[in-house]
Amino acid sequence: MAFELAQRLKVLPPYLFAELDRRKQEKLEQGVDVIDLGVGDPDLPTPQPIVEALQRAAENPDNHKYPSYVGMKAYREAVSQWYKRRFDIDLCPDNEVIALIGSKEGVAHFPLAFVQEGDVVICPDPAYPVYKIGTIFAGGEPYTVPLKAENNFLPDIGSIPQDIVDRAKIIWVNYPNNPTSADATEDFYKDLIKWAKKHNIIIASDNAYSEIYLGDRKPISILQMDGAKDVAIEFHSLSKTYNMTGWRIGMAVGNEELVKGLGKVKTNVDSGQFNAVQEAGITALNMPESELDKLRAIYKERREVMTSALRKLGLEPLESDVTFYIWIKVPEGYSSADFVGRLIDEAGIVCTPGNGFGDAGEGYFRISLTVPTERLVEAAKRIENLKL
Repeated sequence: MAFELAQRLKVLPPYLFAELDRRKQEKLEQGVDVIDLGVGDPDLPTPQPIVEALQRAAENPDNHKYPSYVGMKAYREAVSQWYKRRFDIDLCPDNEVIALIGSKEGVAHFPLAFVQEGDVVICPDPAYPVYKIGTIFAGGEPYTVPLKAENNFLPDIGSIPQDIVDRAKIIWVNYPNNPTSADATEDFYKDLIKWAKKHNIIIASDNAYSEIYLGDRKPISILQMDGAKDVAIEFHSLSKTYNMTGWRIGMAVGNEELVKGLGKVKTNVDSGQFNAVQEAGITALNMPESELDKLRAIYKERREVMTSALRKLGLEPLESDVTFYIWIKVPEGYSSADFVGRLIDEAGIVCTPGNGFGDAGEGYFRISLTVPTERLVEAAKRIENLKL
């Protein structure tokens, strides 16, 4: 029998990281020593206190039942307390915080709560693919705004045509940014909030990388700005901060109506996150900052090693001290796909082509600093041997 896929799946491109996994596996089967600088999956282990908290909680039979749809009260309280300590933002744990099964799940489900058939969702380009995918699944129309170097990889909202603005329901922003490693300013957020209020548009902020900073300046949250809670919801995750990508635990916070709408979707499509994982998340959110400083020091060393090597090879990485990504122009004469293909085929290095994140990413590639320093040094040597 032949079964036809739904149109919403037919219009999707192959999921970027699934395709990278396929090409990586192909090389591994050929016996190639592959260095994977593609997916942003931390190689460092989850801190032991978090693991031990999960072990204790998993042994408690009270946690073996269905969890709360919106998250344990204790977890939501820990999230609100963390936001207060980190950003000086007041959040009510009862109606301004919801637990997520990883922030990807929340990002994908959010448009289902507010996007009607034919509504526009404004998405950055290049960007995490799920902003557009969630829009398509909800019956919306993605409209992309290019992130350009001359604008510090911030979207130029003034360039959006009025007919698009009139139909727009949501605008996605993501700072610190994946893939470009750019960061946002207070002025940008203030202007965005003013614009969103004027046009009755929801701001959906993905702040999953706020704790991956390598200098003294800490990234900000849009919710720190006056009036942000009137129009904004923020998605966050424990994945990158605490090396918990496989644990699938995150949160969405902000405007009460937006959090409630997302919760209504989740009530109908999932049964919440395992309480033991939430208890481990509470431990994570209360870890001493000194433990995170150790992780940041490792990423800082890796960034310095890799950016130095890339510059010696004549490549141009973006100057940044946030995220564990490096955004780099491809050498002259190459497309993004051609250069990344050469890295895989001739050097056994998996990187991510910029155009995999959207058309405006053409001409760039992304390196993820989620392998040991010595492997980054080896990768740089292999690129040098290509004699670009």
